[in-house]
Amino acid sequence: MTDPAGDVGRRDGAVRVVVVDDQAMVREGFSALLDAQEGLRVVGGAADGVEAVRTVRSLQPDVVLMDIRMPRLDGIEATRQIMAAPGLYRPRVLVLTTFDLDDYVFEALRAGASGFLLKDARGEELVHAVRVVAAGDGLLAPTVTKRLIEEFAHRPARVGSRSPELRVLTPRETEVLELIAAGLSNTEIAERLVLAEQTVKTHVGRILGKLDLRDRAQAVVLAYESGLVRPGT
Repeated sequence: MTDPAGDVGRRDGAVRVVVVDDQAMVREGFSALLDAQEGLRVVGGAADGVEAVRTVRSLQPDVVLMDIRMPRLDGIEATRQIMAAPGLYRPRVLVLTTFDLDDYVFEALRAGASGFLLKDARGEELVHAVRVVAAGDGLLAPTVTKRLIEEFAHRPARVGSRSPELRVLTPRETEVLELIAAGLSNTEIAERLVLAEQTVKTHVGRILGKLDLRDRAQAVVLAYESGLVRPGT
């Protein structure tokens, strides 16, 4: 499925989506579901990672729904290539998996994905996920954050001081990042720190900007990998 009007999706404000999956029925089913939603427009599809990279570079969608296990080039490497392309264009990548604790998921997040969704999720969950990542937020519901924390809990603890890159954060921003990594929403962080929710949003934006992160998913990964927070602390 292609968009014959080129950038019409951008002109009418619709979120442009490319669906990548090696199973035609899955790809077509997801495409039909998303394309039927107000404000969403499926502009293309791909059956493997090689085709995905080519299609995304050509159509420049806002969101890429990316399967992980595919022939020729898997979703992780496809995501890495898409996010590493020269220029300022960077789509939001939402990866699909059949296993909620699949190691591939975490590699995809490091490659630049904004979140992940299980393939057996309900239709409304898929639609919501696409809207969430399109809005610039990582798909990190509390249950998803819990899986990330559990994954890092099984890894050797980082030894030594915190990552130097975190030194650019103010004490308050560091505190907010710690709470993001604990899975708290902006509302919950505001209540915990007795701040206005808009103030928390400002802090989150500054954290992402200073650390060159795309969204909360990347922030959680960095918080654990940098040694700022550890599971159980």
